[in-house]
Amino acid sequence: MIKGKTIEEALKITNKAVAEALGGLPPQKMHCSLLAEQGIKAAIEDYMRRRKGEEEKGA
Repeated sequence: MIKGKTIEEALKITNKAVAEALGGLPPQKMHCSLLAEQGIKAAIEDYMRRRKGEEEKGA
């Protein structure tokens, strides 16, 4: 879902969008889509933190 998107676009992905992309989820599995949303945001935060660290080393 995030391939080819900008960071800003990827940050806008919600758990509902994940569930829709999967063709819907049963109510007892909706937490899985929330985990996906949180995982995307955590990966982007990690990327930004590492990128900032590399920029500071190069400065």
